[in-house]
Amino acid sequence: MTGRSRFRSSFLTPSSAILTTLITSKTRLKLLLKFFTNPQIQGHLRGLAEEFGDSTNSVRLELNKLEEAGLLVARTEGQKVVYEVNKSNPFYSDLVGMVSKFLGFDVLVAQILEQVGNLEEAYVVGDYARGVDSGTISVVLVGDLNEERVHELCARVSTKINRTVSVSITANAESVALPFLQIV
Repeated sequence: MTGRSRFRSSFLTPSSAILTTLITSKTRLKLLLKFFTNPQIQGHLRGLAEEFGDSTNSVRLELNKLEEAGLLVARTEGQKVVYEVNKSNPFYSDLVGMVSKFLGFDVLVAQILEQVGNLEEAYVVGDYARGVDSGTISVVLVGDLNEERVHELCARVSTKINRTVSVSITANAESVALPFLQIV
């Protein structure tokens, strides 16, 4: 193992280390995170290339591979080809679960649900709801919760998943800002 790979793996959770080892193309990993974090997401070549800071050629190659594998479907809207998740693919649920574990949502939800009080709903908002892995997971929790305990757990989960967890607590879901992804 090189010093570089040792450094990189020391900051990854076991789940994220597995995914980054299996998927060696950074562009493909970004596309999977984008589309399988929030399966309602749609994207087109130039927009995705700009968002990722990658060349349109590298994004095109990976989009074509994911479409060939049946993970994405493409349709034409005007002069753009728009891609979205193929929810009928037999691996759809597995990939959503893998991406959730990669991002640490599974740990976050499990920790919060067990120990915070009467949680009615939980939403991921902001970048992750748009399918962008920015490193900060913004969560809105709805219910009668122990705020101090929530913030304490989020700090621990942040350390565990190597991402910042920003949390807001509200009594009703009407105050949740768009876009959002409901997780509970």
